[in-house]
Amino acid sequence: MRRKLSPITTIPASSIATATLRVDTPGAGFSEITTEAKAFVAESGARDGVLLIFLRHTSASLTIQENADPDVQTDLTAALERLAPENVPWVHDAEGPDDMPAHIKAMLNGISLHVPVTSGALALGTWQGIYLIEHRRKPHVREVIFQFIGSVG
Repeated sequence: MRRKLSPITTIPASSIATATLRVDTPGAGFSEITTEAKAFVAESGARDGVLLIFLRHTSASLTIQENADPDVQTDLTAALERLAPENVPWVHDAEGPDDMPAHIKAMLNGISLHVPVTSGALALGTWQGIYLIEHRRKPHVREVIFQFIGSVG
């Protein structure tokens, strides 16, 4: 197996920019937030660094996934349903049968992401998109914090 590390660039982190994105979810499913992340990076004047994306909730999650074929989202949703079904006797069900499964799904996916920023652009792959995944059936208002740390210019 051949491996080769690219040349290392060192740039002092001279800036931190932060903003909060409000997302009104329609209920369970994927909401792509790539456009908003790109706009934040552009508006912050980001050059090179990292974008931290943090979700301030415990029953929704974040992921980077394929954004070309919606069947991927359908299959991922089905897989999460199999991993954390509603029809088992969960102890925590204060907000209904989707309550505890939503927390499990959020724990599996996570609530934070890091995306490198190079030359003012997110270093996402060709078919990658950034998604907020709502795990509750009812619509919710979710807050996502974007924070860029790095050089500007």
